[in-house]
Amino acid sequence: MENKTELLIYKNSILLLEGLPVTDQNFYPAFILFLLAYVFIMVSNIGLLVLITMEKALHEPMYILLCNLPVNDALGASIMIPRLLYDVVKPASERYITFSECVIQAYGSHVFGTTSHTALMIMAFDRYVAICNPLRYSTIMTSKMVIKLSASAWGVAFVLVGILLGLTVRLSHCRSTIQHPFCDNASLFKLSCEDVVINNVYGLTFTVILLGSSIGSVTLTYLKITLVCLTSKNKVLNSRALKTCSTHLILYIMMLTCGFTIIFLHRFPQYSDERKLSSIMFHVVPPFFNPIIYGLQTKEIRQKFIHIFQRNKVAA
Repeated sequence: MENKTELLIYKNSILLLEGLPVTDQNFYPAFILFLLAYVFIMVSNIGLLVLITMEKALHEPMYILLCNLPVNDALGASIMIPRLLYDVVKPASERYITFSECVIQAYGSHVFGTTSHTALMIMAFDRYVAICNPLRYSTIMTSKMVIKLSASAWGVAFVLVGILLGLTVRLSHCRSTIQHPFCDNASLFKLSCEDVVINNVYGLTFTVILLGSSIGSVTLTYLKITLVCLTSKNKVLNSRALKTCSTHLILYIMMLTCGFTIIFLHRFPQYSDERKLSSIMFHVVPPFFNPIIYGLQTKEIRQKFIHIFQRNKVAA
């Protein structure tokens, strides 16, 4: 009974969250900027999701798979920005968070990062089938296949991140300060004075497998698409491939750039503030620009938005 009571106290222990380091001079600009960014992220991503859901003309595999992105972007922004705004208005010495809340935030943060890769991987597969096997596209990309791909994208994230955080939660901790703007796995297991070799090995293996499979599959996909376009004299096919793939590739490169910036800055301790800011930007920049890029680059979505806007303008 005593052990259970101690475990309960441990799981609900209070931690001090470093949060976003802001000065009195940049307090208001930072708060307003992140608040406006969050509002735009939620409105644009949910709007894109509703548009695809409501418009039957967009009920195609490419757009259904796209729905994974706005859902994930809304999740990634919501798991971090509201708490960040809350911490900004609090003095640095009063930014408390319970251990359980910290674990939940860390889990959501890592699911967002993992699904950012897996969602773009399944979208790359869809583009590969559409361009390299256009005659078999309808037989391969069935509703059942779309569901399987989407479920696998989320399932991989839930399971792998669950194991990642499970290995961390089992540790006791001798520190109480999260030296990061928000909770993540690394900041959690750094609270422990126990041996964290297993955590480091699994975390590194997880990262290598995720990045390797992500970069490898997307690179291979686009090499095959490029080969098809170079050998094909069909200008219509090449034009369509360029339009649909450029949007996906822009999103992927932007996501990779944000991720690798964090990894790069980890090598330079003197840029710790820049690293912390870049980790926040990973949850802000892709969710902010993804709906804009898809809205502007994808002809069908752009036309639907223009049609709805003009219809509402006439009705007014």
